[in-house]
Amino acid sequence: MSAWWTVPPPRPDAIAGAAAAARWDRLTKPPGSLGRLEHAVTRLAAQQGRITPRLERVHIAIFAGDHGVARRGVSAYPQVVTSQMLANFASGGAAIAVLARQLGAELAIVDVGSVHAVHPLPGVLDRRVARGTADFTEAPAMTAAQTEAALAVGAACVATACAAGTDLFIGGEMGIGNTTAAAALGCALLTAPPEALLGPGTGLDAAGLARKREALTLALARHGAACSPLEVLRCLGGLELAALVGAYVAAAQARLPALVDGFIATAAALVAVRLDPGVADWLHFGHRSAEPGHARLLDALGGHAVLDLDLRLGEGSGAALAVPLLRAACALHGEMATFDAAGVSTTAV
Repeated sequence: MSAWWTVPPPRPDAIAGAAAAARWDRLTKPPGSLGRLEHAVTRLAAQQGRITPRLERVHIAIFAGDHGVARRGVSAYPQVVTSQMLANFASGGAAIAVLARQLGAELAIVDVGSVHAVHPLPGVLDRRVARGTADFTEAPAMTAAQTEAALAVGAACVATACAAGTDLFIGGEMGIGNTTAAAALGCALLTAPPEALLGPGTGLDAAGLARKREALTLALARHGAACSPLEVLRCLGGLELAALVGAYVAAAQARLPALVDGFIATAAALVAVRLDPGVADWLHFGHRSAEPGHARLLDALGGHAVLDLDLRLGEGSGAALAVPLLRAACALHGEMATFDAAGVSTTAV
């Protein structure tokens, strides 16, 4: 399999971005008064190659996978919940399904590596690479072939979104044990101790946090020799995390803006950016999670979240909640009157 993820993405359209920024300055408002919304729309303009960007078509892909480290008691829920939530997503009962309906967004549910799901499962794409990962405290989470296959699952989902004329891609995740995997990825890539990214995930108590800290310590010691981002992902990641990485890289290569969700999705985004720094030009960040390590990951990526609501649900829910605000920002940019058109003076008193 060719290493397609090493192909550098294109740069955003600087001319369109500059024209969008100039338009902000001609609108009937003080310069810069809409703060980071102006910056977000200007980036979208450069990414989409149009002076007034749009977010009409949104594609959300939820990748599911289980983690061998879950057997160490690092989650408040059993692994069977992953397969149960797959059915809940598909039947429309999960938070992200409700939000997708509200947004009029396409929603794809993709099983990359659940342990217990029985297919065919109506409404769920069976793209299972393996039945979960290995316990990364004892062995690498995935083989090289599994890692590459999961990357390809994410890329294929982006290709489907692009074929439908999508304006914005959101990747979500579901997988018991994946906050532990995300923390491990962050620690390895940032050379940080477990405490820097350790959090309660699904709501662990003190004993659960102690088990999670021990698992992270063991995993980081065992796989400390992993030096490339791909090897770090293989040893410490997960199948749904690898699919997210593949999706972010493929979106950048296809000139498709991606709106990153919370802690787990941002850990995948960090891997993608470490694989190719050019991916960062195509990422937006939907929200700042209540998971303690998320701020550390956002700082590493230079990311400014649209929302800060103490969310920690995952599923792409925080990113989906940010879409109406970004849509409103695009409408302001495209529909507000200019000073000239409104006959408003630009001369200061």
